Formats: sequence, structure tokens, C-alpha cells
Amino acid sequence: MFALLPMAFAMPAWADHPGQAQLVQEVARDTGKDPGALNALLNGATRQQSILDAISRPAEAKPWSQYRQIFLTQGRIDAGIDFYRDHRALLEKIGAQYGVAPEYIVAILGVETFYGRNTGKYKVLDALVTLGLYYPPRAAFFRSELKTLLELPDNRLAGPVDTLTGSYAGAQGWGQFMPSSIRDFGVDEDGDGHIDLQNSLPDILASVANYFAKHGWVTGGMVAAPAQPDAAAKPLTVKDSTPQWTIEQLEAWGYAPVQHLDPGASSSLQTLQGLNGPEHWFTFQNFYVITRYNRSPMYAMAVNQLAQAIAQGVSGQESATQ
Repeated sequence: MFALLPMAFAMPAWADHPGQAQLVQEVARDTGKDPGALNALLNGATRQQSILDAISRPAEAKPWSQYRQIFLTQGRIDAGIDFYRDHRALLEKIGAQYGVAPEYIVAILGVETFYGRNTGKYKVLDALVTLGLYYPPRAAFFRSELKTLLELPDNRLAGPVDTLTGSYAGAQGWGQFMPSSIRDFGVDEDGDGHIDLQNSLPDILASVANYFAKHGWVTGGMVAAPAQPDAAAKPLTVKDSTPQWTIEQLEAWGYAPVQHLDPGASSSLQTLQGLNGPEHWFTFQNFYVITRYNRSPMYAMAVNQLAQAIAQGVSGQESATQ
């Protein structure tokens, strides 16, 4: 019996995190990083019940009538107008470089973090360990993001891994990028050899624009337009926002455009529950691109409407000063 005691006391601390040994082995194999350092890093991560609670009540569970009120406030619109005006030269330079309308770059920051004011206070390492190793419903996704976080080189992060803060889901910076998005779409726009999505505005704006561009943003393309169904409109089951029907086909099924649209344009149809009943929208490629950022159609519509309000506000200010 006594011979077993030294072995028991020698059990590594990382055994407390389920699956950690395998994770460390994979990261060390793929990157050459020191397993001891990786285990020490993960030893400092804590399972957070508040993170598990938060992921069980996402804002996207609300109907559109309530969801819209979160993001289309006058305060958020006015702050977006001010942000656009204050950083206009940089925004328009990056917008032209990537072919993305600047107001949509601003709107992403507005919806995600209120233009950088609320980037999240959870430790990113805690969030991804909690969801990747203790949350079975989405463990595969979050474990992959945790692995990516551990594999990212230092010059692609805003600071040491154990100091990073973000959302309960492990998203970081003004644009709330997950580790795989930092890896795949992060841009060193200021040319300092470091991608900093927390402190470098050029990096932040260019990374959001690059994300849109790499997902197929159509320069000058529409995002959404209202549709008016008739009494005999064909009920449609829409699984996602992928454009799959022409406007002409949707019109034949009983959904009339409220404005002039190209009959041959490829679109989808979204129905959202507004304050006064169902709202029907033709949605296009750029709407689909926004849903690559967050798959909720309500998210994409909130970004679209906030962007439009910001653009109108900037244009209105210009007209008033002429």
C-alpha cells in the first residue's frame, strides 16, 4: 500500500482537465512547443461555470423584435457615426483596399463590442478550456479553437496567451475574432510585424475587411431588401442564408419587391418576427457573408441596418455642413 503513495503524489496537475494530455501531445507534435510549458499554461486555466451558463442563453434566442432593440439604439448609431467621422481616412482607405463598404466594417465593431468599449472580461484561456473540455454539445469546435490558440505564434496575438481577455466564447479584440479567424484573416495593417486586434486600429479594421473579402463580399452589392408577400405566397423553408433563388422566382411564388431589383439576381428569403408581425426580406451574397461572422440571420440584419443608419448619419452631417 505504501509503495503506491509516491505514484499517487506524482500525478500531474494537468490530469484535472479532461483530455488535456492528448491536447498537449497534439500541439507539441504539430508545433514543436515544449509540453511542459503547454501544461503549465493550461494548469493556470479554470473551468468557469459562468461561461457555461452564458452559452446556454445567447441573445440569438430572442425574437427579432427584441434582438433589434439591443443593437439599433440611437446611442449605438450616434457612436458609429462619430467613429466613422473620426477615422474616415483610414476606414475609406481600407474599404477601398478590400472592396468592403466602410460602414459595414464600423457596424461589425458596433454590434460586437460597441466600437471597442466592451471587448469582454473573461480570460480567453479559461473560456476555451471550459467550452472545449467541459461542454460536450460544442466541444469539438471549441477544442479546435483552443488548440489553435495554443499554436498561434506570439506575433499574432495582442499579448501573452494567459493575459488575453475576451468574450465568454473566447473571441478577442474589437472585432471579436476566434483564434482560427486570427490565424486565417488577421492582418498586420500597420506593418509593425505584429497582429494586434486589441490595440491597433489599422489591424482591427483591415482584419474585419479581409474577413469579409475572403468570404466573398461583393463590392457595391446589396445586402437585403424588403419583400411583400401576397395572400397566396408559397411558404418556404430556408436552412441558411445561401442565395439560391432569383428575385424573379421568388416573385412568381408571391414575394414582391418593394423597390426595383434585378429579376435575375440570386437571393434568399428571410422571415423575421418584428414588432408588427413577420418581416420578409430578400437577402443577397453580402448578407450571406455577414452570416459567416455569426450564422444568425438576425445578427446579419442588425449589422446591415446599423451600417445603413451610420451611412445615412454621416451623409446627413455632410449635407448639413454644406
